[in-house]
Amino acid sequence: MSDHDFSLDLEKLFQPAWAQGSIEQDLLKKFAGRDDRPERPPRDGERHGQRPRGADRERHGDRRGGRGPQGDRRRDGGRGRDRDRAQRHGQRPEPREEPAPLPDVAVELQPAAPSVEHIARQIIQTSRAYPLFNIAQLMLDQPGGYTVRLTAKKSHQSLFLCALDDTPWARENEAVLHVLRNHLATFYQVERVPVEPPKGVYTFVAQLGDVLLGPPNYHDYQTKLHALHAERSPQTPFELFKSRVKITKDEALLNQWREEQSFKTEYVCLNVPEPLRLTTFDEVNRHFRETHKEHIIKRADTVTVSGPASRRLPCPGLQRLIRRDWEQLRRHPLPFATKLSQQLAKHNLQFFKADKVITHVNVARPKYLDLAAAPVSDGIRRVVEYLRATKKSNRRKLLAALAVPAPVPAVVDPLAAVGEVSATLEAPAPSPSAPPTPAELEQAQQVILADLHWLVHQGYVIEYATGRLESAGKQL
Repeated sequence: MSDHDFSLDLEKLFQPAWAQGSIEQDLLKKFAGRDDRPERPPRDGERHGQRPRGADRERHGDRRGGRGPQGDRRRDGGRGRDRDRAQRHGQRPEPREEPAPLPDVAVELQPAAPSVEHIARQIIQTSRAYPLFNIAQLMLDQPGGYTVRLTAKKSHQSLFLCALDDTPWARENEAVLHVLRNHLATFYQVERVPVEPPKGVYTFVAQLGDVLLGPPNYHDYQTKLHALHAERSPQTPFELFKSRVKITKDEALLNQWREEQSFKTEYVCLNVPEPLRLTTFDEVNRHFRETHKEHIIKRADTVTVSGPASRRLPCPGLQRLIRRDWEQLRRHPLPFATKLSQQLAKHNLQFFKADKVITHVNVARPKYLDLAAAPVSDGIRRVVEYLRATKKSNRRKLLAALAVPAPVPAVVDPLAAVGEVSATLEAPAPSPSAPPTPAELEQAQQVILADLHWLVHQGYVIEYATGRLESAGKQL
């Protein structure tokens, strides 16, 4: 997906529910077939359709006093459940990892300029008034609708930008580990050198995720564990990281570890004047910081990323921070809507409050048309008078009421006998005029639509996003 992908059809999104599809049918699909489930047979001491007395209290505890296992879980946030499970299996409860503190970085979500142009173009083309806050929420729902500006709050702190993929980082150590983890081949060539396999009898092997650390009594175990902690999760306390290690007797894993120990990994330095070979990841880390860090990891006070890029940032702290601010804006979009209104105003769009409550954006500000003082055509007068007399009108109702072709006057023969009054009185009544042809009806509708177009662009008539037409009142 491109970082600028953004698509909103305002005219379709703001249609009434009945025009967007049958919502009731979609909701009923979730419950389809529920009446076909087999009925549970009654338990001992339970009549048909009733539970035995006290069953709920025994299962869920006394809810009035908060007693019982359910009440205990509510009070301790679920920790009692983990503690009880661990005691039943004879294990110590696993310590909970506290979330790392959020970076001291200010986050500002701004409407993306291409998305604002897309919205402004639709408003101008439809000439309808759309609620500003609803547009802001729709833009926040699509990553292409906004950009994220990150700013270090303190003057002595900075953000760190990886020059290889333009990813921002809150800490320099995280940026360095990101480069060594994802772009190691750019600076070092990894080679596997055969060595003598480990001697001795080992019956256990330690495993952490997909990494085999080896037997706990092996001489290289602690070194490998500390290196893995520094590489994968330096912000986690070491004791908590260590508690995740699992000890197993699996013979297949032991053989796999012995096979891995029959080779050692060496790193050949690239892009250096003299050949250099490193034997451990710690040496690689140290060499990168001394040789390449200043050219690859750049300091920056402010970094701007696109909406899609902000959702896939590899820095967990920044991603959590952006997610928190995005959720706050989704509930209370006033800051984002304010920035959106400033950008829409540059496209000559106007703003007003409908019923003094909801802010709308439109091609013109509403203005009251004084029919007694303003010289307007009969067609415009008819449209305005109809809208003032009719509530909840729309284009279809307006055309049905006003788009009627004028009757063609009958042609009178000047040479007809004037004296034959009796014959005229006895003549039958004239037949009604023929219904208008489709061409005549279309022409009459075009005249009404042209008058409506002028009224909307002048602000005398408001056409809302739902299609409702309203004549601008004096209070607007």
